[in-house]
Amino acid sequence: MTAGTALVARLGDQALAGPLGSLDAYLERVSRIPVLSREEERRLAERFRSQNDLAAARQLVLAHLRFVVHIARGYSGYGLPVGDLIQEGNVGLMKAVKRFDPALNVRLVSFAVHWIRAEIHEYVLRNWRLVKVATTKAQRKLFFNLRRLKKNLTWLSPEETAAVARDLGVSVGEVSEMERRLAARDLSFDPAPETDEEESYTPAAYLPAPDADPAQHVEAAESAAHSSSSLRGALDALDARSRDIVERRWMSDSKATLHELADQYGVSAERIRQIEAAALGKLRGLMAAA
Repeated sequence: MTAGTALVARLGDQALAGPLGSLDAYLERVSRIPVLSREEERRLAERFRSQNDLAAARQLVLAHLRFVVHIARGYSGYGLPVGDLIQEGNVGLMKAVKRFDPALNVRLVSFAVHWIRAEIHEYVLRNWRLVKVATTKAQRKLFFNLRRLKKNLTWLSPEETAAVARDLGVSVGEVSEMERRLAARDLSFDPAPETDEEESYTPAAYLPAPDADPAQHVEAAESAAHSSSSLRGALDALDARSRDIVERRWMSDSKATLHELADQYGVSAERIRQIEAAALGKLRGLMAAA
């Protein structure tokens, strides 16, 4: 078990479970955990880093849970449960504790903020819509920044679009595409009727079948008829023995073996194979010329 995995297991419901029933009770409990001084924080971080002391890591995490709550509340406008946002932020906090180096001479809170936000961002992108709205780095950047801008703006003007693209280091097309995605809403492709009497009018009901084109049916039927006619004409052009060998070797449900045909015609199996090969070659030539 790695240090990070063990840390997650040991913290259990105190750090990860977050609000188990009452968010207010969780917040009140978190607010009572003492804040660490710089020296206490450094000492605990060194114990965890050098001795893999999970008790020290637990203290570091618990002392910073209030900071996760503060960050998570900033994402409440996405319509997702604050408790879930806190849980995801706690995961980011533990990842930060695992990677924190006290020799950097920075406070854990400054180091952890990036990990906490990253986990919350990932959760928001996974759950804000049924279909993931942002996948690339540029789209993620646009999603969170445009959401903030759209609180005060309607559709962006060309000048505003260009300004956003310039500020975020993305193309104008990417800004416009994300703006359209944010304005759209999820629709069920095949929703079930609410009652038995209600008829279902869904996009799936109006999709054409792959073989719905009558012209394709006619074309396929004519092609099959032409191939069958050409094959019958080519078989008729063969001598009786060659035609019988081909039909029994390739067109019969119970395929005859070379030795069975050799016994019937009083020749070797190799001779039957030669007759078969010659007949098939002649058939291909006749059908190609038809």
